[in-house]
Amino acid sequence: MAEGAAEAPAESGGGGDAAAGAPERGVAPIKPQYLTTKEQFHEFLEAKGQEKPSQEIEAGEPGGNDLAEPEAKRIRLEDGQAGEAAELGERPQVQKRARGQNKGRPHMKPTHYDKNRLCPSLVQESAAKCFFGDRCRFLHDVGRYLETKPSDLGPRCVLFETFGRCPYGVTCRFAGAHLGPEGQNLVREERVQAPPVRNGLDRALQQQLRKRQVRFERAEQALRQLSRGPGTGPSPAAATPEVSGTEGAPGQDGGDTQQALLEPGAGALASSSVQTCGPLTDEDIVRLRPCEKRKLDIGGKLYLAPLTTCGNLPFRRICKRFGADVTCGEMAVCTNLLQGQTSEWALLRRHPCEDVFGVQLEGAFPDTMTKCAELLNRTIEVDFVDINVGCPIDLVYKKGGGCALMNRSAKFQQIVRGMNQVLDVPLTVKIRTGVQERVNLAHRLLPELREWGAALVTLHGRSREQRYTKLADWQYIEQCVTAASPMPLFGNGDILSYEDANRAMQTGVAGVMIARGALLKPWLFTEIKEQRHWDISSSERLAILQDFTRYGLEHWGSDTQGVEKTRRFLLEWLSFLCRYVPVGLLERLPQRINERPPYYLGRDYLETLMASQKAADWIRIRCQETEVCGCGRPRGRWA
Repeated sequence: MAEGAAEAPAESGGGGDAAAGAPERGVAPIKPQYLTTKEQFHEFLEAKGQEKPSQEIEAGEPGGNDLAEPEAKRIRLEDGQAGEAAELGERPQVQKRARGQNKGRPHMKPTHYDKNRLCPSLVQESAAKCFFGDRCRFLHDVGRYLETKPSDLGPRCVLFETFGRCPYGVTCRFAGAHLGPEGQNLVREERVQAPPVRNGLDRALQQQLRKRQVRFERAEQALRQLSRGPGTGPSPAAATPEVSGTEGAPGQDGGDTQQALLEPGAGALASSSVQTCGPLTDEDIVRLRPCEKRKLDIGGKLYLAPLTTCGNLPFRRICKRFGADVTCGEMAVCTNLLQGQTSEWALLRRHPCEDVFGVQLEGAFPDTMTKCAELLNRTIEVDFVDINVGCPIDLVYKKGGGCALMNRSAKFQQIVRGMNQVLDVPLTVKIRTGVQERVNLAHRLLPELREWGAALVTLHGRSREQRYTKLADWQYIEQCVTAASPMPLFGNGDILSYEDANRAMQTGVAGVMIARGALLKPWLFTEIKEQRHWDISSSERLAILQDFTRYGLEHWGSDTQGVEKTRRFLLEWLSFLCRYVPVGLLERLPQRINERPPYYLGRDYLETLMASQKAADWIRIRCQETEVCGCGRPRGRWA
């Protein structure tokens, strides 16, 4: 999986005793005048920065290193400790902080965003009446809906200002900006434009995928060939496929291209060729040879890793503005794509600013992966397709996907060969050093991947057992560069400064992939390209969050559901941003990715608030920046 989502935010370390002597191991070295204790840190935030704490910093404050627990989890933890102590007749001992999901947290299901939801036919202002008529479960009374609708969040709508029309109409949480005196949705004709995001899912294709009426001729031919053995040459039928309307260019997107996938006879297996429309070209009857495939030339470029949950399209737009060269969508499960799930297809969407863009697929079996590769090859516009062989989580590993493929070489080979045969774009692979901590497998797999047809491999310098603990093994990555040659190898792991990137490039890798470092500070790409440390101010960091909110409303929508999604992903990102320590506060540069920040008071209130690891403070940051997002406040100079 991605590098960011599988790791929980780092624990906060104790800074109270750091001022008394040498810095604690694993704790970021901060100048003594900024260090404080947990109690004084939260006292300062509660006072909203109006006054400094009266007490001096006390070294060795007991309990200063602990994170505040959510109320429900703390009650369960204390009850369990008291019960065990009563049974044993012993004095209760201090237990470790409870980990895992807080299942007692308040949770809003996606289906309950609005108790009284307006019918989509009214939201879209369709001329036709509602298809369901009296059986429709949504409201058809706009006046009744407006009585229960929450108040607007701001006077200006991002979608209305950007595209000239807000498709959410009266359901928009900024509807006052584009509703007329009689409740009609206003339109700015001079600004009307279609959203620029590509790689959407056509509804007709979605219906055919759900009914399993899409044919995968090239994938089936490749699988038949692989079943006879990898050394068997392509059959005449495979070398010259049937002339069909499905053999479109891979870079075309939209309803026409996706409709070409569909069989005219409602999916029945037809023995004759599919009728085509338009002139016959060489592209329809001649398959590209491997040497004629589009090349992936990204050597020396900065590659933003596919980050599950946090690596969404708004976040990638932020990283592109800071200098990321190559971006990749979040990990998508191939079976969900073949079933036409809207949420999974949303992970493939691409913004025009992403000039070099790829998608990452996860799967455990050659048939589903090959068919999914053929489907994407015809319906979306990408520069490469990546196979996830690095996901360490049990949900994927126990099904045979992710890191498990490193121990299933036969299936792994069939997946790579099959996908490479049906794709017209380069195929890349992302792997780890191995499954077990001291049993490295990458150096043996790299020559085989080169032979199977992989155009590029990215190696994360940790095993599955390590997850994201300990340091990445860049010495082993350096050994693997020789094993992979002449195939380019990208390195990944522990890059949080331009010095880290320079040391990584000295190992001989073709480039570096940046994952958690981009989550902690997305301006890392600028630092690497300009070879400097950027002491970014808190107002500039807030401007970044404001832009993320604007991008999120454009991507997820400005109705209640879209606003909640934007808030959710913003909070997910803030759980990583709080681990960044400003450059001006550090005793030693640079900050290392395995160093947790102690409690410190920043140079202003906002900088201190951004250092908090309490979710309540993240919500306070969110409220500060969303208040200005809807009113068009100017952004920071970095934009």
